Amino acid sequence: MFQRTFLILYCLAVSYVIADDYVVSNRRFPKDFKFGTASAAYQIEGGWDADGKGENIWDRSTHLYPEKNSYQNGDVACDSYNKWEEDVALLKDMGVNTYRFSIAWSRVLPTGFVNSSNSAGIEYYKKLIAALKENNIEPLVTMHHWDIPTYLEDLGGFLTAEMQTWFVDYARFLFENFGDDVKEWITFNEPKQTCEHGYGSGALAPNIQGPGTKDYICGHNLIIAHGKAYRLYENEFKAKQGGRVTMVIDSNWFEPASDLDADKEAAERNLLFTYGWFGHPINFGDYPDIMKERIANRSAQEGYESSRLPTFTEEEKAIINGTVDFMCVNIYTSSMAAAISEPDIVPLGPSRDLDIGTNVYQPDDWEPTVTSWFKVVPWGARKLVKWISDQYGQPEIIVTENGYHDNGTVIHDLETRGRYHKLYLSNLQDALYLDNVNLTGYMAWALTDDFEWQYGYNIQLGLYQVNFTDPERPRTAKDSAAFYKHVVTTRCLVEESECVD
Repeated sequence: MFQRTFLILYCLAVSYVIADDYVVSNRRFPKDFKFGTASAAYQIEGGWDADGKGENIWDRSTHLYPEKNSYQNGDVACDSYNKWEEDVALLKDMGVNTYRFSIAWSRVLPTGFVNSSNSAGIEYYKKLIAALKENNIEPLVTMHHWDIPTYLEDLGGFLTAEMQTWFVDYARFLFENFGDDVKEWITFNEPKQTCEHGYGSGALAPNIQGPGTKDYICGHNLIIAHGKAYRLYENEFKAKQGGRVTMVIDSNWFEPASDLDADKEAAERNLLFTYGWFGHPINFGDYPDIMKERIANRSAQEGYESSRLPTFTEEEKAIINGTVDFMCVNIYTSSMAAAISEPDIVPLGPSRDLDIGTNVYQPDDWEPTVTSWFKVVPWGARKLVKWISDQYGQPEIIVTENGYHDNGTVIHDLETRGRYHKLYLSNLQDALYLDNVNLTGYMAWALTDDFEWQYGYNIQLGLYQVNFTDPERPRTAKDSAAFYKHVVTTRCLVEESECVD
């Protein structure tokens, strides 16, 4: 009775500020909420062959197939390899308490193997981590953000089970060299992108095509590699270092196209094939039932002797089951999902989209940005973290990426990027306070403009603009940087005088 009365009184005390057709919460975020920004090594560092660094698959792809990446590359990017101190100063000024970045595997281990250790690369990350901690900024470190060394890719990459051993060796190397100072580790960033587009559609490095087959093999080896790395930390490092290990999974929210049960099932199926593809194995030890059933049935109809989706052994299930200390999600936009007739078995071969078998789209009246797939849908963020919370037993959740696309020329972006962060954060705060989601952090993508993969430098998401035509790569604060600083330092989305504790 006391809790119910308190909740009613609390809700009466909370008001909202209208922003266009949206409302913005005036609640204050918790004192221990983690606010930060996020980045990835290939997108910001540059120094692609500096000081003994080895080639990775994005170095090779952008050099050999420049047309796949808007005829641009990350050879210099933001030059954060040389300007890291300036970036740390920006983080300090913003007041964030967390910085998510990735270690370039080929910078510390040029071939990918531990016998190729590169002292200059190790020293670079040691200095970065030390500077962050000196400024009370905790590192949230990603081990793999899409950029395995090409030496390992030439040996089979994620299509060989040997990758499981290579990744565990790499993880041990990182724990031994940085684990005393890093307390939160991410094994893989957005494995769906690595596998679906790196080994399925071939749109991303290493540009291998195998939709509906190689993408699933990639995911299988990656999940087991994650599980084995988690067990390594759990058994040999956790007691001494006291850290945590997780995986970052990306997903749209999928909204049913109608109240029909078939459309609701279509939306749920997309969530399970997207977030659940990796979220279920690391929580429950196996793929979602709907994935196993649909892929097995379609594989049989296509003439395969067994399912195109690999099967975990009982030993592998035990390894991967429960290998996540907190859940993470990267969310940018949302989609509608509608039921359709079962897709035909086509002679051109299978694909993940056909395995899902739904119609996914974004309505024309949703707010657009400069890319066709990215529309501003703040309410989708709340629904997605609530779905994750319900699926996986109310775990701790951190939003590890969220940001707004434009063409990179806009400095006065308060009504676009600033508004985007405000509206998404307001909906996430509703998930925290009204839906009882254990949301503990938010990492804005990104601190600076950067190399955006297949888009090159044609779209940007940074809070600080980078002049990529100037050899010095100067950083200029956008208006959204000041807004985010206000949020971080006051814990409020509105004026502090209007904020409710």
